[in-house]
Amino acid sequence: MPRKITAVLTGFAFLESPRWHEGRIWFSDFYTYRVCSAAADGSDLRVEAEVPEQPSGLGWMPDGRLLVVSMRDQRLLRREENGALVVHAELGGHIGGWPNDMVVDGLGRAFVGNFGMDFGSESTYEPATLVRVDPDGAITEVARDLWFPNGSVITAEGTLIVGETFGNRVSAFDLTPDGSLRNRRTWAKFAELPTERELPALRRQRIVAPDGCCLDAEGALWMADADGGPVRRVREGGEVVEEINPGTGAFACMLGGDDGCTLFICTAPDYRQEFIGNRRDAALMAVRVDVPHAGLP
Repeated sequence: MPRKITAVLTGFAFLESPRWHEGRIWFSDFYTYRVCSAAADGSDLRVEAEVPEQPSGLGWMPDGRLLVVSMRDQRLLRREENGALVVHAELGGHIGGWPNDMVVDGLGRAFVGNFGMDFGSESTYEPATLVRVDPDGAITEVARDLWFPNGSVITAEGTLIVGETFGNRVSAFDLTPDGSLRNRRTWAKFAELPTERELPALRRQRIVAPDGCCLDAEGALWMADADGGPVRRVREGGEVVEEINPGTGAFACMLGGDDGCTLFICTAPDYRQEFIGNRRDAALMAVRVDVPHAGLP
């Protein structure tokens, strides 16, 4: 029997990076430049921060301060206790293109992915790096040759798992105590790496485009698809054990709710600002699933 999908919040531009934090669902709205949070049923909607250069990935320091990716100026921002946003790290010069999603570990180290190129001015793709931003703002490249590192999780055992939106795969690394990444391997493979680098041809070779994701207590990933496909529950190795189709594009997801079994899904007809314009068709949907949240975020 298909699972029942309900609308929690509607009337947004393009939602990304949903996070369940302290009893609330948090998310970024790209093109209204806001970070928002709400109760699980969509009530008590709050604007948590305004990020004029487009917010994306969210996470928290151990002391509770919010970290948020600011895309267009290639910065990682930090919200202080008084609500002020300050620059936590200047990412420009360390990454190719705009930063996007990230995962923050229990020590406050942020692992930030990026597009790998400037989609507005280039047509040939180059694989990207993954950087680690330490609590003091220091930046270290920890992996390279990733095909658009996007949604990421960290397991309780210390494995960092990252979806490669242009690579038809999900990769995994051992996260060491000093914050470096070791033992790179393919966690899930959906097709071969693209052989094309020109964007139109490369996109035609994408079979699955891993986007925002989250981990459940059985070690499976719920994974959205940047090409507007369904949200898939994927086991290590690449087996797809369930699909949920919200009827429009699904670009990110997060398990939350009091029992961790509510899957929140960020939906929209398209991700491109030139398509969206002043339309407000994006929504936060929710569906009940059987296995609760695990890991980070």
